[in-house]
Amino acid sequence: MKIVERPYQEKHRQALVAAGMHPLLARIYAGRSIRSATELAYTPAGLLPPTLMKGVEPAATLLADAIQAGKRLLIIADYDADGATACAVGMRALRLFGANVDYLVPDRFKLGYGLSPELVELAAQRKPDLLITVDNGIASVEGVARAKALGIATLITDHHLPGPELPQADCIVNPNQGGCAFPSKALAGVGVMFYVMIALRAELRKRNFPKTEVNLGALTDLVALGTIADVVPLDANNRNLVAQGLKRIRAGRAQPGIAALLRAAGRNANEVSSFDLGFVAGPRLNAAGRLADMSLGIECLITEDDARAANGARELDRLNGERRKIESGMLEQALEKLKALEPQGQSTFFATDWHEGVVGILASRLKDRLGKPVICFARAADGRSLKGSGRSVPGLHLRDCLDLVAKRNPGLIVRFGGHAQAAGLTIAESEYPRFAASFDATLEETLPASARTRTVETDGSLEQSYYTLEVARMLEDGIWGQAFPQPLFCDTFVVENQRVVGERHLKLVLQKGGRRFEAMRFGSLDPVPSSMRAAYRLAVNEFNGLKSIQLNVEHVES
Repeated sequence: MKIVERPYQEKHRQALVAAGMHPLLARIYAGRSIRSATELAYTPAGLLPPTLMKGVEPAATLLADAIQAGKRLLIIADYDADGATACAVGMRALRLFGANVDYLVPDRFKLGYGLSPELVELAAQRKPDLLITVDNGIASVEGVARAKALGIATLITDHHLPGPELPQADCIVNPNQGGCAFPSKALAGVGVMFYVMIALRAELRKRNFPKTEVNLGALTDLVALGTIADVVPLDANNRNLVAQGLKRIRAGRAQPGIAALLRAAGRNANEVSSFDLGFVAGPRLNAAGRLADMSLGIECLITEDDARAANGARELDRLNGERRKIESGMLEQALEKLKALEPQGQSTFFATDWHEGVVGILASRLKDRLGKPVICFARAADGRSLKGSGRSVPGLHLRDCLDLVAKRNPGLIVRFGGHAQAAGLTIAESEYPRFAASFDATLEETLPASARTRTVETDGSLEQSYYTLEVARMLEDGIWGQAFPQPLFCDTFVVENQRVVGERHLKLVLQKGGRRFEAMRFGSLDPVPSSMRAAYRLAVNEFNGLKSIQLNVEHVES
């Protein structure tokens, strides 16, 4: 592992300092290609207008007509945090507009992902007039065809990359569909649904509809949670959306479910950070879809009752603890397999007893350890198929890689979809050896040299005077996430003490420049050398009501 410093242009740093920005933040933002302080002025007025999005106005018309006619609307959700928050945004907004609306979320273990024909048959039992997909549907060609055959209209809202054929839906809203001029292609599914609701409100106002004085800004906490949890790139528009949501949560105006999730994790809502959304609230919400039924998570997000929200959050917290245990056991198995392999040899992993809902997290952990794309598989409920989830590294588009494998091996992959950094697929269990060989060969061919070098980009050394609680809180307050990473520093330390705590972590006492620092290396038991160059985050540790500086060591240079 090589630790490098992120380059930046000095003129940009100086411009930020001249605008009154803290010198450390100026250096950090300059390293993320921010040129002026105005780029960080997050306001509702600064959000991209919905009218730029292809299909959003026809979608608003379709929904407004359905609401005025008293038709039955049914949201088809997805079973991850993005899908759950998108569903909650739709349920809350549409109910405020007076719509007759309900939702249905597929059982991932029986029906799998998306609007399948089987899910349409299940939905048809509720006699809907219009199906609205959130965070799915762009690949549901057969499902939309089945809905049409049953006389049910469909509105697709999605953000995933489309395949060669689009479903014949009544309307499609997806910034990644052909011909869409919306500048932010990185919107999460919840962001797409939020924009559709803004357009719907505008359409209802044109019609002088009575229920249009709806504050959709009150839903931005849900948008922030789904955006961060789905690990989409935080471009300027997504950062603005997240900023609006964090502002509401910190002001004590969060939805009861989000407030309850943070309380269940022992987090103070007044000091919530983007890190808390991604690594605290997000995993608890995702746990429902991974191990049980995401309806539990959605109900937690749409209830107005504080007691129901608290009960739901406690159950989600329990499921997340169970998920951690399962994940830990699977990771241990995978690491044992790695010991018998040539270094950098294998990119796909499968075990018959792995849990289908946790293979995505396992792939992420192994990707971090191996420094290359990884796909992990679990046996599906039918006993014949394997469900795979993959995670990639910067420089390799995972969905495009799977597309290449599929084109070279017709029939090998039953279905697949996803993003640049994450993708899912289904194959026959008997085809696993052929897929593993084909994927490894394609990876060898397409993985660029820059992605093969295991490097960690940091924001350089941290001056002694910046090791303070004030600076740590200032950094935590920022909007950080995918493609706009949380500040990471690098320095050389003398290691005075190291011991295992909590069976999974290393507690360290480090020394630099005559000062001692408490440090943690979470999720690693490997001892560190007596002198080390480390990449670390400046964090706030709270114990018995007292707050102190803590260095969270992410990587040690080898």
